[in-house]
Amino acid sequence: MAMMTGAEALTSSLAREGVEVVFGLPGVQIMEALDAIYRQGKLRWISVRHEQTAAYMAYGYARTTGKIGVALVVPGPGALNATAALGTAYATSTPVLLVSGQVESYNLGQQRGALHEVADQSQVFQPLTKWCHCVRGVEEIPGVVRQAMLNLRTGRPRPVELEVPWDVMQASAPVEMPAPERASPTPVEPAPIEAAARLLASAHHPVIWAGGGVIGSDASGELTEVAQRLNAPVITTPEGKGAIPGDHPLSLGTYYYGFGPAKWALPQADVILVVGSRLYFRGAAPWEFASEQKLIQIDIDAAEVGRNHPVQLGIVGDARAVLQALAEALPAASSSWQPEELDKIREAVTAELEEVAPLQLSLVRMIRAELAEDAILVPGVTNVAYWGHLAYPVKQPRTYLTSSYFATLGFAFPTALGAKVGNPERQVVALSGDGGFMYALPELATAVQEGLNVVNIVFVDGAFGATLHDQERHFGGRIIGTRLHNPDFARLAEAFGARGIKLSRPEELGGALRAALGENRPTVIEVPLPTLSTPF
Repeated sequence: MAMMTGAEALTSSLAREGVEVVFGLPGVQIMEALDAIYRQGKLRWISVRHEQTAAYMAYGYARTTGKIGVALVVPGPGALNATAALGTAYATSTPVLLVSGQVESYNLGQQRGALHEVADQSQVFQPLTKWCHCVRGVEEIPGVVRQAMLNLRTGRPRPVELEVPWDVMQASAPVEMPAPERASPTPVEPAPIEAAARLLASAHHPVIWAGGGVIGSDASGELTEVAQRLNAPVITTPEGKGAIPGDHPLSLGTYYYGFGPAKWALPQADVILVVGSRLYFRGAAPWEFASEQKLIQIDIDAAEVGRNHPVQLGIVGDARAVLQALAEALPAASSSWQPEELDKIREAVTAELEEVAPLQLSLVRMIRAELAEDAILVPGVTNVAYWGHLAYPVKQPRTYLTSSYFATLGFAFPTALGAKVGNPERQVVALSGDGGFMYALPELATAVQEGLNVVNIVFVDGAFGATLHDQERHFGGRIIGTRLHNPDFARLAEAFGARGIKLSRPEELGGALRAALGENRPTVIEVPLPTLSTPF
């Protein structure tokens, strides 16, 4: 055993568990941890300008690399600032560790008014995390870090929160450093696999519905193999984009708020294989499941199986392991789907999008044309991004990041920064609205300081566009609170030391993006838009 301070035990344990980067914002209760990071030299520290950004960057890093993203903040206001991003990680089943400082252990629960005190702070995080814990002694830290990591690496990979009191950071004790624990994968039960294989083999028009769990499990290859064995078309959720290459002959595209291939494909399906999705249809679905249709649902979380729709067969397990076993159990393809049928569905989807959102569709096509196959796109909560869920083809997994049902305004730019940290050689582009970009605009300073040449496309309509459109449609044009006064985003980017490009017309986006991708510094492209209709 070695004599260590709590801060040394914390940072050494993180490094021992394979953590490479910590995002955070300095503050008094965590200064010992920063000093330990400096002295040990094993972790990269990245300072941000807001704690929410620290957790978003950890989210983007984790989502694109498959590694655990770590954020370190002070208690109270720092920890509370991080909650929106932690909620995003929870909604998307992403392994993010938030390490929060704490008031002194002798002040816990006393409500004396200690600096940054929040009574029962861990209670705030219980609905946002898979597990949270406050340590009480130095010797406890390595084991608790290992337990946190085990929670992040097993089962459904939702975030965890760990609190370390200030005096525990400073105190010293003999510490035993356990080896990282790698849980063995849960064996796949053969009986449900065989039952699923029989159902699917007998199907004439099977359809696969793929969600974010396929991406989180790194099961894209296995899903594609099952689709090919069945000759079954694949529909993805926005979170599941990349579960099958977007240009694969069996890829139909994405369902989102009533748009996409589902309304043409699902009514024809006799067996629907749902993988890694809660199967919840936001907005009014333009079809209903028929009683004779059979649903097979695969999910690592037993609570999700049958939550939103009755299933014929539920299989609880890791998507990759289950799909691998299913592929081995399936006979050769026997479905009746013909290539021309799938082509007609894709043509119908495209025709509908061209009719209802022609400008957005053209912008999405411009963006896709300029990006490499492995480029990472982070579509924010903004109009063009909504339509991008439907129109942007994703060719590789972990290259398209949404905030899922949490729909967190302002998440795109900081998430893209974290993605760039984890993928420095890849192109990384964020799509922001003028409302959302203002949430994290100061992180242009972080991008410049850390050399993160992310391209942030800001679509400017001078409004919180979706809510303005809602007021125009449903509230008799009574406009309140949705008009925005904006800065000149391109000039503001230049003031930070980034590059700013201000367009006169949306049609100029392709050339501007091409130029921005050739820069060796962050770039903001300002694109003027009218208020546009949304998919919802």
